[in-house]
Amino acid sequence: MKIQVNARNRAYQFETTEGEKILYAGLSEAIGLPYECASGTCGTCKARLVSGEVIDGWPEAPGRKYLKDDDEFLMCQCAAKTDVSIEVASFVQPIEADVCVPAAMKGVISSARLLTPDVIHLQVRLNQPMEFDAGQFMLVQAPGVAGYRGWSMVNHQREAESLEFIVKKKPGGGISEWLFNTDCEGVEVDLFGPLGQATFYPSLAKNVLCIAGGSGIAGMLSILSRAAQNDYFSQYKGDVFFGVQTLKDAFFLDEFSKLRTLCGDNLNVVIALSKEEAPASALNDHPQLKFDTGYVHDVAGRHMQGGYQNVRAYLAGPPPMVDAAIRVLLQARMTTDNICYDKFS
Repeated sequence: MKIQVNARNRAYQFETTEGEKILYAGLSEAIGLPYECASGTCGTCKARLVSGEVIDGWPEAPGRKYLKDDDEFLMCQCAAKTDVSIEVASFVQPIEADVCVPAAMKGVISSARLLTPDVIHLQVRLNQPMEFDAGQFMLVQAPGVAGYRGWSMVNHQREAESLEFIVKKKPGGGISEWLFNTDCEGVEVDLFGPLGQATFYPSLAKNVLCIAGGSGIAGMLSILSRAAQNDYFSQYKGDVFFGVQTLKDAFFLDEFSKLRTLCGDNLNVVIALSKEEAPASALNDHPQLKFDTGYVHDVAGRHMQGGYQNVRAYLAGPPPMVDAAIRVLLQARMTTDNICYDKFS
């Protein structure tokens, strides 16, 4: 079936297969259609149907609250039933030649281990190598669980044969119940990506600030991994603030300690505990790290006072945490083009 997209600046045409979501089909053709979560929550990918018919795969999607008229729909949830013509309100540009183009693929969960009682680390072996940029995420769909979920990659290799993810348990969540109550190793999953604009490149030539809560630290570890591979912190500073409630909720502290050893004093890592002061054992067990008490955005604000010169900030975590961190950065007079985050929580 043929899709015509009329954007504010020009029109695009591409083909789609039966059941394929219009957003994914367009992105796979290197057309930069608008999206943020790409999974039915944010409403960014809404479009207006001019002609033809579409099938809505998730009529109850939270993002539908942003639709104002009957002819509007979410491109990430709808597939074409016939040839269609649609309009989007934004400018649409081709995906640049040096940017990784999203694609559909499959993978097998090769490893699943608990990091804390409500956080699980997954390794997914891909059926084909893929490239992705540090800070990007994938859409993942498990068998028998409706809808895709957006998960950031922890690792970073340009020709990755497997991907690592961190997933936090959400009570009553379909994918959470499946992951935490099922032996998921060896299970095949569907994936689409890579996606996301909050990316890091060694050519950035700026100091790096990472503020993350809970499983949002995944994409930050990918950024730090790529930076370390390129000896980035020999020239630039890195400040990382990882927020959890208590020390028992923290994970990857050994990985952060290794990064500090590898990258030197230009990389600073602070663990923010919102519900307790750090016990003495934390400082003894992890002398390379710093610990502080408070919400992660408040802790970052205190530690970063006067230190925002030539900084690019990356944020991830629960939406209220991200919103609070943005307010802190704007109050510090950081410009919006240097504040990067993806809304897929």
